[in-house]
Amino acid sequence: MFTYTDLNGCGVELSFKQGVVPVKPTHVLMLAKYEGKWILTDHPMRGIEFPGGKLEQGETLEQAAIREAYEETGAIIKAVEWLATYYVQHQQQPFAKAVFIATADSVEPNFVHHETNGLVLMSDDELFASDNLSFYMKDLGMKKMLEKVREREA
Repeated sequence: MFTYTDLNGCGVELSFKQGVVPVKPTHVLMLAKYEGKWILTDHPMRGIEFPGGKLEQGETLEQAAIREAYEETGAIIKAVEWLATYYVQHQQQPFAKAVFIATADSVEPNFVHHETNGLVLMSDDELFASDNLSFYMKDLGMKKMLEKVREREA
């Protein structure tokens, strides 16, 4: 278990083993690539980030991750793989988020996105050099998750 404090001051427990965090995940995050580039979305208030959101009634976590990626970017993803779960000890309401990795089969051109400014594709170098990242993209947990993805790709 990797523990850290996020940029909002909340304690976070990150695990690369399933079923270890103290609550069931109700949020998802999708770390996906298309043609070798990261699939990101431009949130109007937070900045550039991986797509994600909340589980809807009747959905599996995998279905939610695929849906969120599509709604925010137009990415067509058919298969996902669980990577990690993290538990945020938020003062008002603690929550857990399941993190998935995938490769998109395609991206719909001219897609009408939901709640975001749409798709952003970035190489590793562009992602790591960007100064318009969302707060959670800058924390220690994200760095650890991206390291794990790079290890799996090697």
